[in-house]
Amino acid sequence: MKTLNRSGRWLFSFAVVALGAENIVRAHDTNSIPALPFLPPIPWLAILFGILWIACGVGLLIERWLRPSAYTLGATYIFWTLVHVVPQYIANPGDMGLRTIVFEPLSLACIALLLPGPAVTPKWLTLTCRAIIAIAMIVFGVDHFLGLVFIASLIPGWIPWHIFWVAFFGVAFIAAGIGIGFGWREDWSWAGLGFMFALWVIALHIPRTLGFYHIPGAISDPDEWSSLFIAIGLWGGPWALAKNRQ
Repeated sequence: MKTLNRSGRWLFSFAVVALGAENIVRAHDTNSIPALPFLPPIPWLAILFGILWIACGVGLLIERWLRPSAYTLGATYIFWTLVHVVPQYIANPGDMGLRTIVFEPLSLACIALLLPGPAVTPKWLTLTCRAIIAIAMIVFGVDHFLGLVFIASLIPGWIPWHIFWVAFFGVAFIAAGIGIGFGWREDWSWAGLGFMFALWVIALHIPRTLGFYHIPGAISDPDEWSSLFIAIGLWGGPWALAKNRQ
């Protein structure tokens, strides 16, 4: 389990650094800024927070800087999500894409806030973060059924039984959310959640982003890259929290 925790921490840190670096690289590309959809499209802001998040990602790997890095990362992710994305979602509550953009950064933020461990994390913050992650995973699971056909269309042809796998992972999302929220089989919930995202990163996101599936414009599409890095974060983060006794 220690190996799982360690590899998870590195993967999560890599994802945070990569998202920050992508923000800087894309800052002056008026067709794509920001790389993260929950940050306003202002070049200097993209660069500023890109630098900050790179520093936070590195700090997560240094015990001395873990807590301030985790809290800074979590607070800024939550702030921009609430300020920039939530109002858009409130105006369009049926938009599944916006709902995903709300819950992905909130999940990453809460994972970051839980990383320092229960010894230094206030109980109220621990419970709040677990509740948000649990709700997010249940929402993702329900959305798998609401968008069953569309999500199935994103699965490459060499994988059989598209509808079955979308429904299966929808149930798995809901089960993981319940396990995390109520503390039932919690270690299995964290580990299983990370494993699901690992599968998607390897089988879907990396080939899609690198153009192996011949999707027009995928290699240069910032949304594809940010989706890849977010998925890596949601792969590593749960593994880093398994056996962390939050």
